[in-house]
Amino acid sequence: MPTTRRERMRDATLLEIKEVAREHLRAHGPSGISLRGIARDLGMTAPALYRYYASLDDLLTAMIETYTNEICDAMEAARDAMPADDLGGRLVAVTRAFRRWSLDHRPEFAMVFGAPVPGYTEPEEGGVHQAGGRMGAIFFTLFFELWRRQPFPVPPDEEITPALRRQLRLFAAACCGEDDDAPLGVIRLFAASWVRLYGLVAIEVFGHMHFMLEDMEPLFEAELNDLAKTIGLEKGSV
Repeated sequence: MPTTRRERMRDATLLEIKEVAREHLRAHGPSGISLRGIARDLGMTAPALYRYYASLDDLLTAMIETYTNEICDAMEAARDAMPADDLGGRLVAVTRAFRRWSLDHRPEFAMVFGAPVPGYTEPEEGGVHQAGGRMGAIFFTLFFELWRRQPFPVPPDEEITPALRRQLRLFAAACCGEDDDAPLGVIRLFAASWVRLYGLVAIEVFGHMHFMLEDMEPLFEAELNDLAKTIGLEKGSV
């Protein structure tokens, strides 16, 4: 059903609010975002702004959802630029796209992946949760398909504690649905790989390796190559 003019105007205003909020984020950090300041910059009254976002938490949630989906869009574009049957190349492309977006959007990365905004509580369900599941699925689907095509060594299920097993299975169900057949060891290795990747990107985004390296890219590529070997990718894939 076509949208009405009123709906289009509301959508345009919602987008404008989020764009001004992004400017405030970049200028002042997450704690510097306020509905009153955004309303002032838009030439609106604070009560008028509340018709679009009922609270600051609602706006912050919309921002986090937007930025997470932007990351996903960048990763999917990089994935789809590679041949469909080149799973290794696709996974490497997605990984590099994640790093590139993060470095190009440091304030947004900090808002999605860094310390929570003081006083803000992320909702357990809704758009943010769905966007996070989308991002996990982009990585995990490729990772699992690689293992299914040519299995690489993974931890035995009996070495995984019951508490960890339950959480890994919940993650896989969120990414692949209840009928996924991913062994727990594959999910466990994926979790370890994500921790390693995220750690590399976060430490670069927040500038915590300057004492050692002025350029993190060679280290990132070396670590990416090591991770590729772990999952049996040929040298040409990286």
